[in-house]
Amino acid sequence: MFALALLQTALQLPNMSATIQADFSGASTWRVSVSNNWDVLGPFPIHAREQHFLSPSFPLNLSQSIDFEAKWPSAYADNGVVGWTQASSDGNGNVAVSFPEIRWTSLRATEGWAALQHHSVLRTSITVSPPQHGIESASTPRLLVSLAQGSFFTLRPTSNLDGSIPRWYTGNVYGMDAAPAQSIDFPVAPSVSGPTTYDVFVSGDYELRLFGDPAARNSEVPELQVSLQVEISEPEHRLILQGSHNVIPDFVDGWAFGRALGVGLRSSEGWWTVTNISVAPEFASALEFKLLHETRLAPTQTRIVPLHLTQNGPIVSEILELLITATSGDSSIEISVKLPVRQYDLWQQDTYSPLHATFFYATSMPTAFLVKPPASENGDKIFPPILAFHGAGVDVINMPFWVEAVPRQKNSWVIAPAGRTAWGLDWHGPSTKEAWGAVDALHDILEARSAWHPWRTEKNTRVLLIGHSNGGQGTWYAAGRFPDKIIGAIPAAGYIKSQSYVPLVQSRSAHFVDPALRAILETSLTPDDNDLFLSNLVDTTILAIHGGDDENVPVWHTRDLVGVLKAWRPDANVTYQEDKGKPHWYPDTIFDNDSVQRFLDSTLEQSFVSELNDIKSFTLTVAIPSDSGSLHGFHIDSLLIPGRLGRLTVEVNEGKVFVKTINIKAFSIAHEPDVLLAGKASIVVDGQDFDVTALRTQSAKHLLRKESQWEVVSRAAFSSTGRLLNILSSSTPIAIVIPDEPTVSENLAARRLAHDLDLYHKLDAYILHASEATSNDSNFSEGHLIVLGGKSNAFGAALLKTEKTAFSLHKEQLKLRGQAIDKQAAALFLHPHPANSSSLVLFMYSDSETGLERASRLFPIRTGITVPDWVIVGNEADVKGAGGVIGAGVWGHEWAWNEAVSSF
Repeated sequence: MFALALLQTALQLPNMSATIQADFSGASTWRVSVSNNWDVLGPFPIHAREQHFLSPSFPLNLSQSIDFEAKWPSAYADNGVVGWTQASSDGNGNVAVSFPEIRWTSLRATEGWAALQHHSVLRTSITVSPPQHGIESASTPRLLVSLAQGSFFTLRPTSNLDGSIPRWYTGNVYGMDAAPAQSIDFPVAPSVSGPTTYDVFVSGDYELRLFGDPAARNSEVPELQVSLQVEISEPEHRLILQGSHNVIPDFVDGWAFGRALGVGLRSSEGWWTVTNISVAPEFASALEFKLLHETRLAPTQTRIVPLHLTQNGPIVSEILELLITATSGDSSIEISVKLPVRQYDLWQQDTYSPLHATFFYATSMPTAFLVKPPASENGDKIFPPILAFHGAGVDVINMPFWVEAVPRQKNSWVIAPAGRTAWGLDWHGPSTKEAWGAVDALHDILEARSAWHPWRTEKNTRVLLIGHSNGGQGTWYAAGRFPDKIIGAIPAAGYIKSQSYVPLVQSRSAHFVDPALRAILETSLTPDDNDLFLSNLVDTTILAIHGGDDENVPVWHTRDLVGVLKAWRPDANVTYQEDKGKPHWYPDTIFDNDSVQRFLDSTLEQSFVSELNDIKSFTLTVAIPSDSGSLHGFHIDSLLIPGRLGRLTVEVNEGKVFVKTINIKAFSIAHEPDVLLAGKASIVVDGQDFDVTALRTQSAKHLLRKESQWEVVSRAAFSSTGRLLNILSSSTPIAIVIPDEPTVSENLAARRLAHDLDLYHKLDAYILHASEATSNDSNFSEGHLIVLGGKSNAFGAALLKTEKTAFSLHKEQLKLRGQAIDKQAAALFLHPHPANSSSLVLFMYSDSETGLERASRLFPIRTGITVPDWVIVGNEADVKGAGGVIGAGVWGHEWAWNEAVSSF
């Protein structure tokens, strides 16, 4: 946690912010310079992620001129108003912003960490100069902008505003590596005869998880640190290698530890399609590469080209040479690629190295993870692996300290997944999905080569979970959602949930939003609230660890989680270990100690013993059925009222199994709990008896509520909705569908969205025109879709006319339940997929430029953005945050209107 500020201090890590240095020397090229002078307006109270609802320039309206002498209301300032102040960068684009005149100590005394979070607006300028020797091309250049640790930024002319709408680009707010720069079109073309100056506005949002408690640097004043780097992108029609995005497995005794490779490419200009891949002749006898699918890049887009490796013999080279063929219209180019290879000898009992392994996440996304091999071969038992979740800001692939902190085991592999990126999605959604994929991938890698069979893992193996900080929270999360996949857990220094880490009490939106509507919005946070799911862990062996003087995640979080778990069952097998006097991270001993090793040895050994005969009672809690697994074989398939918690309680008593349900429409019983049902006369569901023998002999064990009665059916209704964030968990690359003749805003929105998916999650996306999406050649049928734009998107219009949800299109007007939606508003809503019932469509609908901008900011690229299945946001959100929400809700069964969890 505290990402860059505290992590770098505690671990002495180098600055992880991705920067791009401009080249100012060329007299024959365009040049750009960034001013060292910054204007700063703030601070304004805000809670984490609230800036996604508010205008990033709040309280300013950037379509108008700015009065730098004006004052603005702020509850943080003496006399209740703030004005503009000044700051200076260090000459390299790095600027520190603080407000020492604010009495932070007084605010903190009553509001704690929540008072330190705040919003500010930063302004500087850039100057663009044409080539000194004349213009060589008629094309206007672009800017490549990297903003580290700022939320959003925009470029604006210094004059002649004409009511123009700012286009907001996301910053690299987490300061992650492998972050491609944003490619920016000028709002007004620069002069070809002299310098042109533009304003740059930045939404500067201080979040505790990013910048940490200022007390860690012996200060009471929170300090925002932002880095802005700008360079010119000449209008060249070419593809550029993006080495930061390459994915390469290590080689062991000359053999690849994984069959997935990826080559990063960026389109400088134009549409490009990678059509072929070949290997250099000297490798042809041993290696064969296959392009998994043709990969099309939109202008300025960065993608990872997926390659499947087939190996016929070992190689000793430390370089792989490939040739990529790409086309653009009638043009064709070949790009030579040299990939560095790390070669290792087979691990031994006394010698080993952590290994980079690879697999294809979501069918075609090359993904790397780190493994530590066991010291010994398998004996008569194959022990489960240890799945290790890193903390926030830790790039596990390039920072081996995390996997090194987990002690090597005699018989168990240690698997350290990346979680998509150093921050991922807090180990939720695609991050968790990737972690399970890494476990399966290790099995496949070891199974594929006979020399590695002595160390193989079981197929569909359970795991022992371990994690620190954000990974500790992720351990509570994954264990609580998939308890049957877990044999035990060691969460260290984990926080309960985002709202407990830094409360939302300083919310601006709360001053305006209907509390009932706010509750509906916050249902999108429920699936991540770890404390609500602790009933699922009463039969899981847990060792919960926390440093007694943790300056990052307060120690009370683990204490409270353990207390809540024991409220569900006082004799739950959970041990709390508080390491007196220890800070947040103490790598030498946090896991490498006798108590942890005893826990590991005991829990791994006990994984071979079935304890179902000893089960007397348990309660399974679920928020979104598709996001959770089973507990003792019982799985909740569907809820009576989606958007609310569902609970299923099982009690074994007097030769019967009693099941009581709360808000459950359907549940199933897997084959595995036959031991639990064996010898029982009946299973009683909400007072209704079912013969156990008959139930056990049926291949399908689904029970569905019809009216007030339960019936055994072959399959149950399945709900995959609950919140917009589910769009990130696609089974294939995400398709972004734009109109055939998109506006400039629609084009830019699609490019920005593809960039954000890559930056925050390394999720692959491709952009299609509406006619391509409806053609017979379209190949998007399996994965999730995003439909951008309004009535001019023919693909989206056709879907809406099927009226599969309460949203419809009549006479080119979007309506909800027959009521017209303001054309200036933005509507984001999930919709059934036209070809695959298990996939989703997300509409980002607006017929106005302002609405599309608002929709783009609300795309749930981060955790904590309160967007359920559908939300409509109007202009007032710029000033009132969620108080500008016109309506929101969660869909019911089969996409029906859900009156209980809807407001419109």
